[in-house]
Amino acid sequence: MIFELKNTEKAAPLFEGWQESMIWSCVQNIMGKIYADSPEHPASAMALLADFCFFAGKPDAELVRYWSRLFMPDTADSTALSPSWGIIMVPQNREWGELIESCYGEKANKVTRYAIKKEPDLFDRAKLQAAAEALPAGYTLKMMDEKLYLQCREIPWCRDWVSNYPDYATYQRYGLGAVILKEGEPVSGASSYTSYRGGIEVEIDTREDCRRKGLAYACGARLILECLERGWYPSWDAQNRWSAALAEKLGYHFDHEYTAYEVRLLKDLSRENPFCKK
Repeated sequence: MIFELKNTEKAAPLFEGWQESMIWSCVQNIMGKIYADSPEHPASAMALLADFCFFAGKPDAELVRYWSRLFMPDTADSTALSPSWGIIMVPQNREWGELIESCYGEKANKVTRYAIKKEPDLFDRAKLQAAAEALPAGYTLKMMDEKLYLQCREIPWCRDWVSNYPDYATYQRYGLGAVILKEGEPVSGASSYTSYRGGIEVEIDTREDCRRKGLAYACGARLILECLERGWYPSWDAQNRWSAALAEKLGYHFDHEYTAYEVRLLKDLSRENPFCKK
């Protein structure tokens, strides 16, 4: 059987040493959930938050399959935190990866992601300030407020800046974002995808017709500065080489490549690609 852990700290030893802020969010019971093979003495665990799940401990096929039971339309569990049609699975090791491939077959697309080092007190504030102020004519930068929060929730391409916070009050408490506007419309932004104790996981994107203008660099710089003012760490994990290069331009350093699986259960071309994360 699989259990949702009420005391999420019981799974902490299984994830020990894994430098992933979304796992910390789940273990700290800030956001997300942890499922395991035992409520008291787990040997296998899955940390589930937004469009990601992380597997740790002893490889367990029932746990790997459990995600599909949670999110298929005919299940009784309505507490889904991810869309039922796709998720990014991250295995702790090769054995977990082989199990994901075995359980989901061609529905699991093996990809490479790029981990970025977490280095507090690293950033050059003067350089970031100059970047945040270097906007092309016709663009303005604002910090996320309630009006922008509600506006972004209704725009598919930038919904992930706010979608993991159920309301503005929660976002205001745990989240933070910098948005660039053109004629009143968001065109680029850097915001908290998720939150953990002492920091956020950064989500950054620019509307397709406004790319290659330095907008992501500017709003990323502003978000980092605002995090530093609050004593928060802006954690960054890159979906592709472009994201890793932008992170390095902002002052981060590349750590290592790692394997993940983009698992798609339902094909729905009417919705945006769930795997375009940073």
